[in-house]
Amino acid sequence: MERKTISLPRLGRLTPTLESTMLKITEEVGELAQAIGKFRGLSGEQDRKPDEEVVRAIVSELLDVAQTATSMMFVIEDLYGIDMEAEMDKHIEKLKQKGYL
Repeated sequence: MERKTISLPRLGRLTPTLESTMLKITEEVGELAQAIGKFRGLSGEQDRKPDEEVVRAIVSELLDVAQTATSMMFVIEDLYGIDMEAEMDKHIEKLKQKGYL
């Protein structure tokens, strides 16, 4: 199986807190759920968009969720001195032990 890695940048010109970042994650997850609802026809629209257009909207919202979660990791790293690299190594080891990798 080919292993892919997604890397997202640290955003500049922001001063996020743990709380503001969590609120942003919640907002982005809501937008992702809304996009998925449109894909499944759960939003009550009479006029449906082509599947490809809706899937691209889902991907866009999913990337917003991932970016915001990445930002939260940087916030935790900065505020609490957590070694995120070491934590990611532990996470990968956990995935291996569970047979996901």
